[in-house]
Amino acid sequence: MQRQRPKISRYSFLLGTVDDVIMRTCHWCHVMAHESFEDSEVSVILNRHYISIKIDREERPDIDAVYMAVCQAVNGSGGWPMTLLMTPDQKPFYAATYLPKRSRYGMIGLIDLLENMAEQWRQDKSRLCSISEGMTAYLNQQEKTRYPNPDPDHTLLKQGADTFRQAFDRQWGGFGNAPKFPTPHNLLFLLRYGALEQKSIYRQMAEHTLKQMYRGGIFDHIGGGFSRYSTDEKWLVPHFEKMLYDNALLAYSYLEAFHQTKYPLYERAARQILDYVLKELTDEQGGFYCGQDADSDGVEGKFYTFTPEELSTLLGKEASAEFCQWFGITKPGNFEGKNIPNLLDNPDFEKENKSIDALKPILYSYRLKRTHLHKDDKLLTSWNGLMIAAFSKAGRILHESGYLDAALKAQSFIQNHLYNEHGDLFIRWKDGDAAHSGQIDDYAFYTLALLELYETTFRISYLKEAVRLVNRMLDLFWDDKNEGFYLYSKDSEALISRPKEVYDGAIPSGNSVAALLLSRLSRLTGDVRFLEYSERQFRFLAGRIQSYPAGYSFALLSLLEELYPAKELVCVVSDERDISDLQDYLRELYIPNLTILVKTPENEKELADLAAFTADYPNFPQNAGEGDFPMQESQVRYYLCQNGTCGTPVSNLEDLQKQLRT
Repeated sequence: MQRQRPKISRYSFLLGTVDDVIMRTCHWCHVMAHESFEDSEVSVILNRHYISIKIDREERPDIDAVYMAVCQAVNGSGGWPMTLLMTPDQKPFYAATYLPKRSRYGMIGLIDLLENMAEQWRQDKSRLCSISEGMTAYLNQQEKTRYPNPDPDHTLLKQGADTFRQAFDRQWGGFGNAPKFPTPHNLLFLLRYGALEQKSIYRQMAEHTLKQMYRGGIFDHIGGGFSRYSTDEKWLVPHFEKMLYDNALLAYSYLEAFHQTKYPLYERAARQILDYVLKELTDEQGGFYCGQDADSDGVEGKFYTFTPEELSTLLGKEASAEFCQWFGITKPGNFEGKNIPNLLDNPDFEKENKSIDALKPILYSYRLKRTHLHKDDKLLTSWNGLMIAAFSKAGRILHESGYLDAALKAQSFIQNHLYNEHGDLFIRWKDGDAAHSGQIDDYAFYTLALLELYETTFRISYLKEAVRLVNRMLDLFWDDKNEGFYLYSKDSEALISRPKEVYDGAIPSGNSVAALLLSRLSRLTGDVRFLEYSERQFRFLAGRIQSYPAGYSFALLSLLEELYPAKELVCVVSDERDISDLQDYLRELYIPNLTILVKTPENEKELADLAAFTADYPNFPQNAGEGDFPMQESQVRYYLCQNGTCGTPVSNLEDLQKQLRT
């Protein structure tokens, strides 16, 4: 039976709601949908007693965040699907995650729950309303909790790094026990912290984890890309859905590791992730889709698994034997009688194998024809921002124009389709329709992408838009009384609470990324306003994260830019093409906490509007012959400042390198 699906703001009924919050590529969301929400018996009960609302949490992360806090408070944990019963004024009185259709093994079933609650509503509505008022009051009290706002220091960084060290799995990589999530920002933090502290132990933890994840079945060795998490300790059996945000952050992490170490495996992993995104998750207009489902033909993982007999028929006896040996494929199998290709028992995993690589396209094409894999073809501004950042970094680090082109095309897509008439962002685009006012993640992640694009191309338009959007973030989301950024803007639909998310879970929080943006823009522009807000934001974060810094690894990553020595480089050139030698040099040398501005005769005025101090740097060739360093000697002049002190301008990379190594 067809159920009513009003908008979330229309609570005009008398009995209550059942509200299901889902992720479209989530296995258990699909199970509950097929088992219950598509069932006629369940539909009769829902239509008789409730108004039902099904929400895609990726389109409305604000709704998800508010009610997930309720679910976690009631049950001690949360997840998707999330099932809520609430009053007409949006106040919940029951919260759970997956529920079977009928009660079993001590777990209440959805039918029993719905009928029981409907009866309670008829007989004692006031009791359920009292419960809902109590839940709402608790939620708002949590939001009003006052935290200290101390000045951040290195203690937070060391505590976070040492917590990772204690939880590190020395055999399989990662942290803690199964299930294991990649959480790439943990690895990014350890890579940069190890580099800045010059302590290899932290980098080694990140590197070992990156290698073991690549070896495991969580990585798709046929088509590229990573699944969302591993159900076991050694990364063999994944929860098979692939998400754009995971692959964006993992590509970024492998590129960071490659930039530091020049280890070829990291470049290979990054390329295979990015090539997968280009093949499977890229819209013809350039944007990136959300992800791919865990299920095919209703079976989790069916798309990705093989048997030796199947491979022998497809590849022939000799080639299939080599393939099976390389990827650990056996007759007993490693997953429900079939095999997930992996390199966990392959001692030569670091080497390229051209004969195996030649077989992968055959398996890739066969997989596509064998069974269907559902794709979530929404385009989210926030996740696209992360992917643009990764492609931009790849274009810069790998000197790969195709990856940079992908970043530029996706940025143009957002510019053309995900801005409203006032220059504010939407959350999502699908089938020609952009919807929902952008939230802090949309602004923060997309601005991070713009700064990555500026660092790669030095086009002033990206820096200019980054500055505008951060100013807009401050206007729409900033809490001037208690610091920090709210999840949704002051102009958005008001929910029963207005949370500030700080925890860096599978995705970094908007607050953590905003801190990095403010810190970086304060150095790029010299704008005192950004500096002041940066200091306030870091004090806000320090108060929130001090009880368990390891749970806020992107906040720690942002702190690295604030607490460690920084370098600011201004390059004055006659033409942006003159900067190519510097780009080649920086590609080979890893220098954390370095910001770069490029000044040309063409962008002189725009740059001075953004970074007023650059007006005093003589341009080329208008002022040739003036001063101690006449510009006619070279078409490039480098001005490097470190820790508040500026060095002598130089006109060649050899002299700049000496300054950078000081």
